[in-house]
Amino acid sequence: MERNLNKMKNNNTNSTRSNLAKDNDLFHVIHKVPCGDTPYVKAKHAQLIEKNPEMAVVWFWKAINTGDRVDSALKDMAVVLKQLDRSEEAIEAIKSFRPRCSKNSQESLDNVLIDLYKKCGRMEEQVELLKRKLRQIYQGEAFNGKPTKTARSHGKKFQVTVRQEISRLLGNLGWAYMQQAKYLSAEAVYRKACMVEPDANKSCNLAMCLIKQGRFEEGRLVLDDVLESRVLGADDRRTRQRADELLSELEASLPRRRDAEMEDVLGNILDDDFVLGLEQITTSSFRSKRLPIFEQISSFRNQLVC
Repeated sequence: MERNLNKMKNNNTNSTRSNLAKDNDLFHVIHKVPCGDTPYVKAKHAQLIEKNPEMAVVWFWKAINTGDRVDSALKDMAVVLKQLDRSEEAIEAIKSFRPRCSKNSQESLDNVLIDLYKKCGRMEEQVELLKRKLRQIYQGEAFNGKPTKTARSHGKKFQVTVRQEISRLLGNLGWAYMQQAKYLSAEAVYRKACMVEPDANKSCNLAMCLIKQGRFEEGRLVLDDVLESRVLGADDRRTRQRADELLSELEASLPRRRDAEMEDVLGNILDDDFVLGLEQITTSSFRSKRLPIFEQISSFRNQLVC
């Protein structure tokens, strides 16, 4: 009898421990917090459970300094620093400690840097990084010769094609040129992006470039494609609202003829040899002639996605 009681007690104890372990595992799955008691785990707990970003940064620094999941710690810390409006600090942290990170993490760190440069208004650095990433695709370094790669966002993995990545990078590059008032450069980039993977948002951005240059009829044609739902994503409510706003801006600007003014300004708007390699745009006719560098990228892209 005593033996049976002891056996029942042991079974109950084991069952309780098993249930506690299952509950603990479920907790980590639900809250996306890794198991353990390391600095990185404590940082993620402070970030996601305690909602204490300042303490999370402290533990992320400890993780980096002790070599605990340095790749993830550096990237996650930069994201938290951005949320704390400490983006400049995040940029310097990535630049200083990325040599400690693995080769596989460098691309994701670049993507974080692009957002940080945008947040800080450091357009020149953002442009250079975006151009470097586009060159890497052309050289076959970004996808290792494969048509897709695995990306991660908010803890979820998904596949990205060469075409999607080129389009995303070109969209970011066009936006950066817009912030610098380099509207011809932005136009060239957005036109290429629309060729690679057209959508309504890029069309609106292209129309804005044309409006800024006083090329109202060309801008109207681009907006008509959006408002007539001839491009992907044109049914999105916010995109259509933006297209309507741009059309109103265009119509309000129609009486102003700035051709003579633009002749003096365009030479200072077009960026550098990179964009000249993307599209050759003349100030007299506004017609484009595609030159080798991005023809090569297009050819390389087509080989991968076929």
